[in-house]
Formats: sequence, C-alpha cells, structure tokens
Amino acid sequence: MKKTYIIITLLLIAVFSLNAQKPVPAVPQSEPILIKGGTAHLGDGRVIQNALIGFSGGVISLVDSLSGNADLSSYKKVIDAEGKHIYPGFIAPNTLLGLTEIEAVRATRDFTETGFFNPNVRSLIAYNTDSKILPTVRNNGVLIAESTPTGGWISGSSSLMQLDGWNWEDAVLQPDAAIQLRWMSETDFRAQEMKLQTGEGYNNYLSQVRGFFQEAAAYAKTKNPAVPNIRFEAMKGLYSGEQILLIHVNNAKDIITSVELAKQSGIKRIGIVGGAESYKVTSFLKEYTIPVLIRKIHSLPYSSSEDIDMPFKLPYILKQNGILFGFESGSEGSEVRNLPFISGTAAGYGLTFEDVVQGLTLNTAKIFGIDNRVGSLTKGKDATLFISEGNALEITGNKLTYAFIQGKKLDLRNEQTELYDRYMKKYGLDK
Repeated sequence: MKKTYIIITLLLIAVFSLNAQKPVPAVPQSEPILIKGGTAHLGDGRVIQNALIGFSGGVISLVDSLSGNADLSSYKKVIDAEGKHIYPGFIAPNTLLGLTEIEAVRATRDFTETGFFNPNVRSLIAYNTDSKILPTVRNNGVLIAESTPTGGWISGSSSLMQLDGWNWEDAVLQPDAAIQLRWMSETDFRAQEMKLQTGEGYNNYLSQVRGFFQEAAAYAKTKNPAVPNIRFEAMKGLYSGEQILLIHVNNAKDIITSVELAKQSGIKRIGIVGGAESYKVTSFLKEYTIPVLIRKIHSLPYSSSEDIDMPFKLPYILKQNGILFGFESGSEGSEVRNLPFISGTAAGYGLTFEDVVQGLTLNTAKIFGIDNRVGSLTKGKDATLFISEGNALEITGNKLTYAFIQGKKLDLRNEQTELYDRYMKKYGLDK
C-alpha cells in the first residue's frame, strides 16, 4: 500500500510539473525600459544602428540612436542589446491559433461551423489563451496573429489577437477585424460535381453569394430594422469601412470576379488571401487598391505553365507594381512559428531584407487597419517588439532574448524549450 501511495504521489508531481511549463501571462509594465545598442529594424524599411528604443506604460516613447541627444534620465531599467537585432512583433494572418490544439483530436478543434453563410460567427470568443502552441509561436517573434474561422462560403469574422493573456478579452487587439469569404472557382465546382461540361454549381454559388451581399447592403442602410438579423448585423462593418472583406482566392479570373462582386455591393475595404495568380492582374489590383496576403511561399507553382520559382518571386512582382502585400504561412496551427523563415526566402528573389520585415509587420498592420498601434518601432505605438541574437528571418539567427507585448515582458519558456534543456543537461551538452 505504501508503495502505491508513493507511485501516485510521483505521478501527481509529474503531472503538475508538466502543467507548470505553460508560461504565466505577463504583468503590465511597471517601469520605463530602455533598449540600448543593437540594430533596430523599424518595420518601415528603415534601420538604426546602435539604436535606443524606450517604452513606458506599454507605449514606445523613444526611437533614436546612441549618437543622438535624447534624454535618458527617466529610464531606470536598461537592456544591453549590443550586437543584437530589434524588431517589431511579427504579425501572422490567416491562422487557427487559439482555435485548435491537436488536429487529430476533434474535441480540440473549434474553428468551423455548418452552413454556407456564417458572418455572425466570431473567432475571438473561441480563442484559447491556454493553448500550448502559442508560446512556441511567439518564441520565433510572431507576437500577433489573426484567429480565423473556416468552413462554408462566408466563414465568419476573424480577430487580431496578441499571443499573451489570461483570456480572450485580455488578448484581443482588434476584434472582428475581417469577414472571411471563401471563393469557389468554376473548376472547383466542376471537379466536385463531376460536371465537366457545365458550370451549374458555380452559377448557383455566384447567385447566392451576390444575393447575400445585396441583402446585407440593403440591411446596412436600414436604420431601425423591424426584425434584427444577426448575420446581416455582423456584415455592417464592411459597408462602414470598419472591417475588411478578405477573399480567399488564387485564380486570376476569380480575383477579378470576386472583387467586382464585392465592389458592386458597396463594400469599402477588400483584400485577397492567397493570390497565387495576382501577378496577372496587378493593374486591376492597383486600380482598386486591393492588398494581397500572399500564400505560403514554399509552395508549388499554381499551374503547370508558371515558372517553377513563381511563388518565391511573387512578393517582388507585387512590390514592383505598387501592390501592398503581407505574408501568410499557409499553416493554420503550430507551423505558424515558421512564418519568418518561410517569408525570409523572398529576400533571395528580389526583395530586400527590410522589405520582408515590412511585409511581416507594417504592411500586414496596414491591411488590417491597425498600423496606428502596431507594425513598426514608432513613437506612440504599442511596445510590441522583440530582441533577437541574430537575423530573425533565419532559423540559426532567430534566438529571442527578450519579447514584449504592450510593454509586458514575456516568459519565453515553453514545453519545447523545457525538453531541450532537460536533455541537453542529461547528456552533458549544456556546458
């Protein structure tokens, strides 16, 4: 019996030790902090060598260089970043972070609703701040993510979430920032319905989507509807400009068709997610000021007629044509942590290093309309930033020493780092 009690006690200790590996949410900033030295990548294309970055009360209060004449007397805590790199927090769009944990376990997946039209579905209320995936993602500099619902044709509203907090109310940065439209191409319907000679399914889809947007536009103009409609209520932000409509589409013809349909219904802000063939319609995108959240760069060409390296060249082509772009990882769960490395590949195909950093930060912030708060190291913006020992776009250089969300210092430990340290110590490799 005594042996049984000992075994149970040891098991309980092991369980509580594993639970303790989930970092406790950070506390608000209590004193002004100054980051001194290092190379600051501001996120807007500019770089400051031997930088001074100060923040107080969760807001950036100083952006200067050591050669300047800034008053540093108010900063009691100083972080020496000599030889290191300072970046704004990376922003990951189109993810399932906080909505899924283990893909093979249905009970941990909460991102899809049944039905075709669900604009009233809000991802933020399902956001799980206790997810063990979040600490592993922010450990690579991704500090903000779009939590995105899926399923149906209009999947719901996505929100911009900070990867730290006790609950979704603490974590939310921009609630209901975008409505997600999953565009179905004519070839998709033909393949699904095995109707290779007709487009009946596609025509029906177009008719239903167009009708839904027309009804939503009419509802938005009605001041006091007799019977409130929760689906159309959720769409009002599209017609006031408060929300952006993100259309998940890749084919060039479908890009034009979907944008024109949305414009005809009166939607003010529109963006493309994926955009594999957006290089074919750059004039159209520029005319209507349509940004593109580029699909995962490490992908095969969209069609057999494309250059083999077209996915890698696409960001540069869009930039050259004046199209605002950002990067998405193409991975909805834990692999979002690789977003900096995947996007960094574009620096070898025309973009500069700072172009890629801007695509991961300020550009994406502009697309979602949050660039007044985050996206660059600018005085007056949130102190959401991190310090890396080296190049944050390379696996070998991306080693965070500090990370802050609104000035709150994050605990960069997670289960993966705990296991790494444990076995390094076991085999005497930690010395």
